[in-house]
Amino acid sequence: MHLYLAWRNVWRNPKRTGIILTAVIIGAWTMLAFTALSRGMMVSTLENALNTLTGHIQIQNPAFRDDPVVENRISNPAPVADLLNHDLPAGSRWAFRIQVDGVASNARNSEGITIVGIVPEKEPGLSFYGNSIAQGRLLDPGDDRGIVVGEALLDSFETKIGRKLVLMTQGADRETASRAYKIRGTFRTEMEATEKKYVFISLAAARKLLGIGDGVTSACIRLPDRNPLDRAALGQAAQALTKDLPKDLTVLTWIEMLPLLKGYLDMFDRFMLLWYLVVFTAMAFGLVNTMLMAVLERTREFGLLKALGLTPVRIVRNVLLECLVLLVIGLAAGNVLGFLTIRLLSGGIDMSFMAQGSEFFGMGRLVIPFFTVRDLLSVNAVIMGLGILVCLYPAARAGQITPVEAMART
Repeated sequence: MHLYLAWRNVWRNPKRTGIILTAVIIGAWTMLAFTALSRGMMVSTLENALNTLTGHIQIQNPAFRDDPVVENRISNPAPVADLLNHDLPAGSRWAFRIQVDGVASNARNSEGITIVGIVPEKEPGLSFYGNSIAQGRLLDPGDDRGIVVGEALLDSFETKIGRKLVLMTQGADRETASRAYKIRGTFRTEMEATEKKYVFISLAAARKLLGIGDGVTSACIRLPDRNPLDRAALGQAAQALTKDLPKDLTVLTWIEMLPLLKGYLDMFDRFMLLWYLVVFTAMAFGLVNTMLMAVLERTREFGLLKALGLTPVRIVRNVLLECLVLLVIGLAAGNVLGFLTIRLLSGGIDMSFMAQGSEFFGMGRLVIPFFTVRDLLSVNAVIMGLGILVCLYPAARAGQITPVEAMART
């Protein structure tokens, strides 16, 4: 009965109710859509970072992170391979790598680069390698004379596919090691700086160049595809690996390897909370004003109810129930509009028009909006909880009306 009365009272003035419903709908819609867009930008930034040879987890010599030289390598990777084959969740991918700083040169130019020795058949899908081949082809298994470089690096060296590039670095004996490699192909990435920084040779070729036998510098791991912002699964996988890992090695998650990015993503969460409060504050003024007008117009009604024995608590409850009806209707419509908006943008938003800005933040050029169940609950909880809170004043005002005050109202 109380719910039925609340519904009837809400629609006493359809125009006023329509105005406040519009405010609630727009508030819920924009909050949900902005959250989805922000999440999409965060995921794009994180995926770009993970694809740039970081992965979700890496196993390294503890000293390699601070001093990435070949001396700080994993000399015996066989136990690590056994561990990864047995302890990783189903659907995970992993590969050994050698990653050292060096210099690439030809007759026209020389630049500092990062030499990455990879297992050609395991690397695609683990990093950006293989995602976008601009020219030529990828390295074949067993190819210890080929090299794949970035398209921007190829242009910088004014060379082409099939020509040679000389790589120089410090070997395991601390002497300069150099070797010429034939360019097999080029890759493209979201950021031009990445194309200029990394060159890929086979793991076998990197071992020969450095003279380190079976050694590697790291094992890179990508966990099964899921929400990349979910840190619980990441922590569980890292903990499981740490338990059985040889004592002279360490497990690093992307959170530890990319602290600046972690801080950036955490800042985004706080920014979204601030956005919720800004939108709700604008909406709250309309909600309070509408409910207060409805209460003042019904002074005689509330006075009569008081005279008939209705307690102030029950009057307050009835007014809050009317507010709840408004919020539920507005949230339902706002959520539907939010879902439709995200559905329409599910193909992604092309950010290439601001490529330089997106590259500065490490964000990909295609942003796909999405939201989590937690985001949906947060948006609805903020509007519902704070909406009921701001309606307490009009409800309390209705509970304070006396029969005498109602009789004085003409």
